[in-house]
Amino acid sequence: MKYIIILADGASDEPIESLGHKTPLMAADTPNIDALCAKSRCGKLVTVPDDMPPGSEIANLSVLGYDVKEVFEGRGVLEAASLGVTINEGELAMRCNLICIENDLIKNHSAGHISSSESEKLIHALNENLGNHDISFYPGTSYRHLLVVKNGHKAIVCTPPHDVPGTPYKDVMVRPLIKEAETTANLLNNLIEKSHDILKNHPVNKHRAATGKDEANSIWMWSPGYKPKMKTFMELYGKTGAIISAVDLLYGIGSYAGLKPIYVEGATGLYDTNYEGKAEAAVEALKTHDFVFLHIEASDEAGHEGDVPLKIKTLEYLDKRVVKYVVEKTALMDEDVAIAILPDHPTPCALRTHTREAVPFMIYHPGTSPDKVQKYNEVDVADGYYGTLRGNAFIKALFQQ
Repeated sequence: MKYIIILADGASDEPIESLGHKTPLMAADTPNIDALCAKSRCGKLVTVPDDMPPGSEIANLSVLGYDVKEVFEGRGVLEAASLGVTINEGELAMRCNLICIENDLIKNHSAGHISSSESEKLIHALNENLGNHDISFYPGTSYRHLLVVKNGHKAIVCTPPHDVPGTPYKDVMVRPLIKEAETTANLLNNLIEKSHDILKNHPVNKHRAATGKDEANSIWMWSPGYKPKMKTFMELYGKTGAIISAVDLLYGIGSYAGLKPIYVEGATGLYDTNYEGKAEAAVEALKTHDFVFLHIEASDEAGHEGDVPLKIKTLEYLDKRVVKYVVEKTALMDEDVAIAILPDHPTPCALRTHTREAVPFMIYHPGTSPDKVQKYNEVDVADGYYGTLRGNAFIKALFQQ
């Protein structure tokens, strides 16, 4: 048996009045997902412990069966692995967003989804002006970058910028949790303030301003941590695997999990991503690996934008341009393929941020009798075979362990 998870990032939502109190999953036209659902067993999965933040890093580690309280060390170190940046003992790594601040308010977490080519120039400028023996900036993708601080202390409170759009930035700057972390918190806040003049006067931002685009006029650090200790998928489950995404975080998780990274041209993480290319790459990877993790980011970004029609569109694209292909092609393979579909966490359009509610999932095992659930959404799956699962119960159900 082969296995594939199609991870629809942030797809789950809340009932929306303009949709007749349906969620985007309920309102979207998804005949291929629903047809697969009718042949599957369903349930809900709690991906975020009550005392942890509902970030994609926590949720995706949970989906893959890791004990997040044991292995999680921050988002930055995971993204460092995907960038090929080695984190040594005593080094603190953290996500460094390029964000847009307007009238001292956080306008958005992505600087208007700045391009990678533009942001690379800005990160290099920051490293030239602010970097030194103890401080290093590394360019990533779009607005997502990396900061490494030698001898930094992780006992600090860093607010994810996507959680606080419209908030005065000074109200959510870095705070120390203990006295020993005050130096690190002050250092990071100082870097944020110093970044403003460097970025504002850079030609990239002058061009963006002249063309009516949001400026990448501030950095924002969050999710700090040290190098994690994780077992690979082979060590945990005896399976080889591959991962396909457009997000450094996911490739970082895959690196520590021992999953082969597969990069698809045109994969953007937005609604305009190369859905067909990712689906084709996933099916091809199943020929040489036991397991494939296919991550589609678009619905999460639509949720962060609060764009209900766009979120519905991303779900319909997922249905017709990914799920249909995967179902049809895997049915022709010599070896049976189990297919699971789920989000990592909800990203409600009304809130424009992640929440910790349990997410709907379905698992199709060829030859296994389905439950009675006919449509894949947050409500119907509650009556599914699996009920509500936690911890590594989902991945074990997929692998039938």
